[in-house]
Amino acid sequence: MSNTISSEEILSLLKQEIQNYEMKTEVSETGHIIRAGDGIATVYGIENAMYGEMVEFETGVKGIVQSLEEKTAGCVILGSEEGLVEGTLVKRTAKAAGVPVGENYLGRVVDALGNPIDGKGSIQASEYRPLEQEAPSVITRQPVTTPMETGILAIDAMFPIGRGQRELIIGDRQTGKTAIAVDTILNQKGNGVICVYVAIGQKTSTVAQIASNLEKRGAMEYTIIVSAPASDTASLQYIAPYAGAAMAEYFMYKGKDVLIVYDDLSKHAVAYRAMSLLLHRPPGREAYPGDVFYLHSRLLERAGRLDQEHGGGSITALPIIETLAGDVAAYIPTNVISITDGQIFLESELFFSGVRPAVNVGLSVSRVGGAAQTKAMKKVASSLRIDLAQFREMQAFTQFSSDLDASTKTMLEHGVRLVELLKQPLYHPLSLHRKIVALYAANKRCFMSVAESEVKQQQEELFLFAETNYAALMKKIDTEKTLSDEMLEQLDEMLQKFQGR
Repeated sequence: MSNTISSEEILSLLKQEIQNYEMKTEVSETGHIIRAGDGIATVYGIENAMYGEMVEFETGVKGIVQSLEEKTAGCVILGSEEGLVEGTLVKRTAKAAGVPVGENYLGRVVDALGNPIDGKGSIQASEYRPLEQEAPSVITRQPVTTPMETGILAIDAMFPIGRGQRELIIGDRQTGKTAIAVDTILNQKGNGVICVYVAIGQKTSTVAQIASNLEKRGAMEYTIIVSAPASDTASLQYIAPYAGAAMAEYFMYKGKDVLIVYDDLSKHAVAYRAMSLLLHRPPGREAYPGDVFYLHSRLLERAGRLDQEHGGGSITALPIIETLAGDVAAYIPTNVISITDGQIFLESELFFSGVRPAVNVGLSVSRVGGAAQTKAMKKVASSLRIDLAQFREMQAFTQFSSDLDASTKTMLEHGVRLVELLKQPLYHPLSLHRKIVALYAANKRCFMSVAESEVKQQQEELFLFAETNYAALMKKIDTEKTLSDEMLEQLDEMLQKFQGR
């Protein structure tokens, strides 16, 4: 038996190969680096590149075009600078810088480019969305009317947040800003809300701790964490919130409600300033570039609530800003205050005196207000803010006076108990019925008979009593979110029985 192949067989194989041959030509515009360093590469030869376009260096690292000169383009490097020297080839992708998105990202911790960093393997993306996306137009939006409950009594009662709102959390460092955001994420369990937490310039240990706490409490299954820690380059810290917004938009355009936390935008502005100065952009006030307002406005405008024609989805944004010595009139804080629909101001003095969450009632506001509050909450919380404001004023006025009339004493005692009532431990968001019961009892002056130090204990006992003996009523409050006359009568009866135990 011969192993030789006949010439006819060779000819037929060659003919087959020639017939099946497809000529593939790929044309790509390439340039080369003329200068690189500090996370910035100046590239010559990509004349047709667009602002915000993704480019690829021959080392495999990607970059984004951020400035266009007459002959050169300034690109920020998204990754390691190793091997990027003068003469390194740079290829245009003709694609806007973007990030992979999809359902599979839920429960994962990713970097600013969408790469997993939690050691749980690769992620199968559904699609690729650009980092920069035009915000929904006024015509496609609808008013903010559905509550986005934080589970924090002080906020839900006085500064309600609605789905599609942008509520700023502002305060000095170590005043509990992140705690409010994390509690809000925990409170979305079972509400069908997708959460995205963007950590910008945070310590890696802090992000790991937040991920661990969310995992422990079953909140990671509906949460994505996008992390650009302090060890990352300024360019990665700059794109992180846009990557988070792109991931949130994927769900919003599918008709889902999304909560996104930007922690924090002060560090984001600092990263952008570093990047802009390296790109030789002219500095403005506090050395920030002139377009630093636009940096945050184009990000936060992407939050909103779409009308039913466009799916009815929403993005609720909770940007965080860190102030220095309580200075809310600084450049970045005033910028973000003017973009958002209200702010929750956290005060160091209150925090260190044990009032936590340390919400300053006078400086905090929600510009959506009662429109995003349930009818039940509106009914029981209407006088809370005025009562607290009067108490603070009277407290300051009477601190040097010893001779007080009975009505002033009553007001002060009621105020002290209200402050105690609004204190809430970390990772303990309250359900709607618990918030209603606590405020209704406070309005009926049920805590006046107990000492200030026993208010929290009395409150817990009241919750337990209500949930044990009036479970049907509690369930009705949670589902109907209103307080009918019949329900109010039942609440009165419950308080009488509780006090007459």
